Amino acid sequence: MLKEAIYHRPKQNWSYAYDGRTVHLRIRTKRDDVESVNAIVGDKYAWKETKASVPMSRFASDESFDYWEAAVQPPYRRLRYAFHFRQGSEDLYLTEKEFRSKAPVDSENMFEFPFINPIDVFAPPAWVKDAVFYQIFPERFANGDPSISPENAEPWGGEPTPKNFFGGDLQGVLDHLDYIERLGVNAIYFTPLFEATTNHKYDTQDYLKVDPHFGTNEKLKELVDACHRRGIRVLLDAVFNHAGRTFPPFVDVLEKGAESPYASWFHVRDFPLRIEDGIPTYETFAFEPIMPKLNTENPDARKYLLDVARYWVEEIGIDGWRLDVANEVDHEFWREFRKTVKAVNPDAYILGEIWHDSMPWLQGDQFDAVMNYPFTNAVLDFFAKGKIDAAGFANRIGKQLASYPQQVNETAFNLLGSHDTPRLLTLCKEDEQRMRLAALFQLTYPGVPCVYYGDEIGMTGEGDPGCRKCMEWDEDKQNAEMLDFYRSTLALRSRHASLRGVDLRFLQAEEGGKLLVYERRSADGDRLIVAMNAGKRQAKLKVEADGSWVNAYSGKPVPSAKGALKFALPGYGFLVLKQA
Repeated sequence: MLKEAIYHRPKQNWSYAYDGRTVHLRIRTKRDDVESVNAIVGDKYAWKETKASVPMSRFASDESFDYWEAAVQPPYRRLRYAFHFRQGSEDLYLTEKEFRSKAPVDSENMFEFPFINPIDVFAPPAWVKDAVFYQIFPERFANGDPSISPENAEPWGGEPTPKNFFGGDLQGVLDHLDYIERLGVNAIYFTPLFEATTNHKYDTQDYLKVDPHFGTNEKLKELVDACHRRGIRVLLDAVFNHAGRTFPPFVDVLEKGAESPYASWFHVRDFPLRIEDGIPTYETFAFEPIMPKLNTENPDARKYLLDVARYWVEEIGIDGWRLDVANEVDHEFWREFRKTVKAVNPDAYILGEIWHDSMPWLQGDQFDAVMNYPFTNAVLDFFAKGKIDAAGFANRIGKQLASYPQQVNETAFNLLGSHDTPRLLTLCKEDEQRMRLAALFQLTYPGVPCVYYGDEIGMTGEGDPGCRKCMEWDEDKQNAEMLDFYRSTLALRSRHASLRGVDLRFLQAEEGGKLLVYERRSADGDRLIVAMNAGKRQAKLKVEADGSWVNAYSGKPVPSAKGALKFALPGYGFLVLKQA
């Protein structure tokens, strides 16, 4: 056994409280290097009376390592523990201090989870585990009230540019709630709704006012209430990393310079504010002069933004926030933000936009989840771009699942496209079958899927502005087969608890291959097998599976013999099987 590959440390994703009674222990070993792992556990004050050996299961693997896990319920909420590895006739033990060849005789020098303090248990909102989000870019979804459209609004369906307008608004969303509900989603994520000068509204002018081209605060309240009556939650986009050039405090600084009472609301390198060689003399988002970065360490600026966060939850009744450029804002602000929002609504969902490993933000004191771009990139590289084989894909997914505690994986925001990226069908080179495979994996994977408006009807588009086309409402121009696929797959996810849990096991994912087979199970016995062929050629497979099985979509029986399922999948084909 390779000792150098073995890794564990308390807290974070390696040792954490899943709930008020349960601790999850995890450890890493070299792949295929260890036959079994047990956790030796007990209470430090009653070691002899509580000592036990708990088998650990291998819940994930990547190209280099296996990841093992066990759930332990310490009788007094305290836990000391060590690990026992076995490979053939060889035994190895790991305490906090050392590797040993013999079992420890007491709990001295063991790892410790001191106590499960309820206030420290990270518990994202329970409703999110069953959510499916639909992302709406308001300016391009539907024009329901032409009387409030910008004067220069172009006819609906024209070519999008970075600066043009088509008149999408909140009334347009209200008019199409039947469509959204029939799709099978139960949550909406809106990109910014607040007053701003651009079509995307990420340059906020007034954080307490809905943009007049979208409607009013009262219209948003009407929309939120209408969504809630249908069981649909509403998430708004908060841009607290930066404001817009027309934000009144920034305008004041532009006019008065260092004498402005708002001068310290921003990060200014030199007065007066100006652009030199294309670089502003003040910090911005991505060198954008119209997006000055806010100083969230300034007490007045911080209070203003926290009041904004409270207002929309308290007065309008939104169900949470998506936080733009969240990793560029200080951690202490997000800690205060969480306390502020949760004090109004403990079930509010706090989602950060972070594109990389996010463990520092996901320990219960800041966000409930982040936008899961490592998942996005893995799915696109396998299904859409064909850059990796099935083994490489399974390894990346295994590494992702091992990176976070279970409750984080349960509420991770899993997207395949957004207003920031090319459309999914475009990434799939307009191959509808490849897109279906990517979407099927997303909708049968642990976490919270998000569908970008229009993907479900086969809309295409390159990156901004191409991905921000007007929603196509002419049914003759919609891809009816794609829409039916989304509706039926979302209904499948809703019916099966196994598809909303975290138990995922790859049954087949070979090096050089394009065939992917995985199993999903739930505690109540719900069991499905998903098989997908991400290659052009037909693939034959054999899956060891006892009992009777049916096609999960049609309900028709699937032939099986001698405890095995044998079938062929055409190129880019898929099959979802349910145990009868």
